[in-house]
Amino acid sequence: MAKIKSVYICEKCGYESPKWYGKCPGCGEWNTMQEEIKEQVKVGTAVKKRTSVYSKPVSVKEITTEDEQRFDTGFSELNRVLGGGIVKGSLVLLGGDPGIGKSTILMQLCKNLSNLNILYVSGEESKRQLKLRADRLGVDNDLLQIMTETDIEIVAEEIKTIKPDLVMIDSIQTMMIKELSSSAGSITQVRESTNLIMHTAKDFDIPVIVVGHVNKEGSIAGPKVLEHIVDTVLYFEGDKQMSCRILRAVKNRFGSTNEIGVFEMTDKGLAEVENPSQMMLSGRPKNVSGTCVTCSLEGTRPILTEIQGLATQSSYGNPRRMSTGFDYNRLSLLLAVLEKRAGYYFNNMDAYINIVGGLRIDEPAVDLAICMALVSSLKDTPIREDAVAFGEIGLAGEIRSVSQAQQRVNEAVRLGFNRIVIPYHNSKGIDAQGAEVIGVRNIRQAFEALSE
Repeated sequence: MAKIKSVYICEKCGYESPKWYGKCPGCGEWNTMQEEIKEQVKVGTAVKKRTSVYSKPVSVKEITTEDEQRFDTGFSELNRVLGGGIVKGSLVLLGGDPGIGKSTILMQLCKNLSNLNILYVSGEESKRQLKLRADRLGVDNDLLQIMTETDIEIVAEEIKTIKPDLVMIDSIQTMMIKELSSSAGSITQVRESTNLIMHTAKDFDIPVIVVGHVNKEGSIAGPKVLEHIVDTVLYFEGDKQMSCRILRAVKNRFGSTNEIGVFEMTDKGLAEVENPSQMMLSGRPKNVSGTCVTCSLEGTRPILTEIQGLATQSSYGNPRRMSTGFDYNRLSLLLAVLEKRAGYYFNNMDAYINIVGGLRIDEPAVDLAICMALVSSLKDTPIREDAVAFGEIGLAGEIRSVSQAQQRVNEAVRLGFNRIVIPYHNSKGIDAQGAEVIGVRNIRQAFEALSE
């Protein structure tokens, strides 16, 4: 008879240990060791017979990609992130905070792909709940089949039987294999359930979209190896209190990971935003200090974004530094450069930065706009409404060149901005298209160009 023992598995890297550690010896993360019940099989009882059926090596020249087929999702923004559509036999993992719109976009896909035989598997909601959502979103698909089941082996057998064109599983944390003694949502259950679905998808060349919950750190709950098993990992980002949603790919074996999709949550579901720059700038205040417009690149798409900064007298010994949508450490670095190299002192001032619209920007090209918003608030001097600024700031206070400056300028001109402040080395050879392009070398020159 098999013996039962307890092991501790790291939910980040999958490291196994017979005892608990506060810090994982494998990846160095803290408080990630979770207890699991594991069956110990005696040596010799689980020896498997060799089989003659295996994948034999073939020459790379014999492999063709002509039959690669992608399903058009009906969402141009989703197609952009996926690299052109859903690839047959692919396994897509969709993660995001609760209520962000994961189940909504899946049901809307069922509406757009009405010509495909779709199997929608839910382990969280009843068939009646799914029917109510389908009616609300206007889903009228005779080929859509609903299945409420948590046993992943039964789901795999159903997929083999009916062979649908597309499978959706909501969510992987509710699925389980009954032979395993651990509960649903545990590291072992999530890993083995995903493995089973992956083999089923590859064997029958059926694309599968799997929903994954996220933990409090914002990463998908379960072992980190879960993201290595799947072909594509998509994240829904955005504040639930705001209508804007950002769909971002962090892994994609069939396309680029630099593209994003922009959606707006409405009472009729998610709607595509074809012009995100105009949406991000709607409601921008006029003649107010502490705001500056910049142009960031998300993949190949330029997006104009409003940066808001606030500098106010600190009432404590240690001034506060807060940022929303921007790296906190980068903000501290820019404040040090402003004081040391430009003579704008924030040592007794609280400093706050906010990226309007719920975006998260890590690109160094927004450094100049961050500094301009802070300096504008510090001096209480508004920045021109028709001005855009972008550029990377070095530790010596210099403004360094950025990539694809012409593309950024074109986007600013398209939305009616007449003065564009860019790094001096980028200003050479730029087609201004009637707008005024000013190349600057340092922070003071930039602020003078934006405020005059």
